[in-house]
Amino acid sequence: MRKLIKRFLEVTSDKSFIHLIEIIEVIVSKLLSLLMVIVIFATLADLAIFIFWEILSPEKGRFSQTLFQTFGLFLNVLIALEILENITGYLKKHVLQVELVIATSLIAIARKIIILDLKVTEGIEIIGLGIAVLSLSISYWIIRSSHSQK
Repeated sequence: MRKLIKRFLEVTSDKSFIHLIEIIEVIVSKLLSLLMVIVIFATLADLAIFIFWEILSPEKGRFSQTLFQTFGLFLNVLIALEILENITGYLKKHVLQVELVIATSLIAIARKIIILDLKVTEGIEIIGLGIAVLSLSISYWIIRSSHSQK
């Protein structure tokens, strides 16, 4: 009976619990990586189909009208790749790389700005995007400068 109680206390200790949580984090990260690869290939297929139909479109000058939409689709792929890099970086080092997260956020906001339709966008949205870009840029600069000092 004492051995059973001792074993139960070992299994329910903080160290065992933290080890279990770490195993769960790794499993979830690996699943996220696999799902992100599927998302990347689906996004690439969407981009390829879109470009294929736009190039073969019989309307003259239509491709130049949808150029920003094409750029948005390209940036979707880049954002997905950056997210995959965040996940795999976490798997390698078990540390969330804040610099990479901020860079991914900057790409996402850049995508939003590139595909932004100024005819239907209110001024407050543009101001918000500007503040977000400025804030993320300052954050990125602070992190980069702190890394270079080390």
